[in-house]
Amino acid sequence: MKPLVVLLFSFIIAFFITHWIQGGWDYIFPGNLAMAIMLLFTALGHFKFSEGMSMMVPEFIPAKKQLIYLTGFMEVAFAIGLCIPDARRLAADLLILFFLLVLPANINAAQKSVDYQNATYQGRGVGYLWLRIPMQVFFILWVAYFGMILK
Repeated sequence: MKPLVVLLFSFIIAFFITHWIQGGWDYIFPGNLAMAIMLLFTALGHFKFSEGMSMMVPEFIPAKKQLIYLTGFMEVAFAIGLCIPDARRLAADLLILFFLLVLPANINAAQKSVDYQNATYQGRGVGYLWLRIPMQVFFILWVAYFGMILK
């Protein structure tokens, strides 16, 4: 839920600051900037809570902690890419694929009741998916809309 709040709050602030600076309404840059800020926020979690986040990864996948660090770096790269007009479309395409590929980890974490911040199995459980999956779809639609419009 925190990433969604960061995304929406960042968008509103960036939207009005962009209007103030440019003197006109632009929603493409604020939309991409807001997603970039959200990605930087979530990337921090990959480094701060790497132990707990590695518990989210399905058992059959090796090198879990390294994968968590790698995905954190990928989120930083996507954030940068969304803010560079010539790289935006590629970053958006790859980010949508990324969001689809990490969804099984979120499902696995919910099934195991992973609390990634405390690295325990005392999390919210499967009920969390009623929020998480629609939120993931919202992120994908956001990136598809703002990241694929070239301006």
